[in-house]
Amino acid sequence: MRILLLEDEPEMASVLKTALERRHVIVDHVSTIADAEAAAAFGPYDALVLDRRLPDGEGLDLIPKLRASRVDAPILMLTALGGLGDRVAGLDGGADDYLAKPFAVEELMARLRALQRRPATLRSERIVVGRLTYDFHHREAMVDERPLELLRREQLALEALIRRPGRAVLRSTLEESVYAMDDEIGSNALDSHLSRLRRKLDEVDAGVEIRAIRNLGYLLRAVT
Repeated sequence: MRILLLEDEPEMASVLKTALERRHVIVDHVSTIADAEAAAAFGPYDALVLDRRLPDGEGLDLIPKLRASRVDAPILMLTALGGLGDRVAGLDGGADDYLAKPFAVEELMARLRALQRRPATLRSERIVVGRLTYDFHHREAMVDERPLELLRREQLALEALIRRPGRAVLRSTLEESVYAMDDEIGSNALDSHLSRLRRKLDEVDAGVEIRAIRNLGYLLRAVT
């Protein structure tokens, strides 16, 4: 999962970004409405998490601009404005969900997962390719129902590949899935992650292969 976080308090943003990344979420952080609008247009994101009181305005005012620009990712407002009137205004203003501060990160994660299950962004909870199963709800890869231990970036790469079994995934798409926009990416970093992922799949005879497509990207497919 990749999200855009609009939060102007540096300490809150840092704590939240770290907590989400530990849960295998790629977080792009911005602190102004203008930067959020530009980043959302660049996307793509699985969800947008927006604060309300910001240096350059009201976070709710960004929602109609995003929808007019055809940014259709679900939007969750995460704000200290938690009164009944504030929540109603947020939902009536176009937010898909509203969570008041203070909050538990586990609740935020549960709400983000729920947004991903809504019809506009419906995805299969489990995908099976060869003997490999990926459970998106529990963020777990299994081979013959035995968990496969993966590092965070290996797991994120697998998620991107297994959503399109047998089809090429552009290198740029994989990088967007694995890295945040402020990460420094070495020239061979993605290839290294995929090489380790390929080796781990081979070691447990997962019945799949990851192929490099020259000048394009990678694909994952079942093998007999």
